[in-house]
Amino acid sequence: QVQLVESGGGLVQPGGSLRLSCRASGFTFSDYSMKWYRQAPGEEREFVAAISSTSATTNYADSVKGRFTISRDNAQNTVYLQMNSLKVEDTAVYYCNTLTSWGQGTQVTVSS
Repeated sequence: QVQLVESGGGLVQPGGSLRLSCRASGFTFSDYSMKWYRQAPGEEREFVAAISSTSATTNYADSVKGRFTISRDNAQNTVYLQMNSLKVEDTAVYYCNTLTSWGQGTQVTVSS
């Protein structure tokens, strides 16, 4: 059974940084691309970033390009999202995704 467990969210001031982690289990992690999505209150869930199985390819939403970095450690079955220069509009629940599976999400709040 696929399990995805996110962590690392919290409250941060504008301009600050956070690093999210998503620990995966129940499948061969190194065979699959991984994605991060986010959902703000009253909004639809939106794509944030993706990374291929070997880390050769990454993709980002225009809204986070140059500020967020996705990475993975296949030995640890973990995908990361480094978020720098955070803005109030980055406030959302952040979800890890692969195939049709989702984690429970981790709350990121950017506020002064």
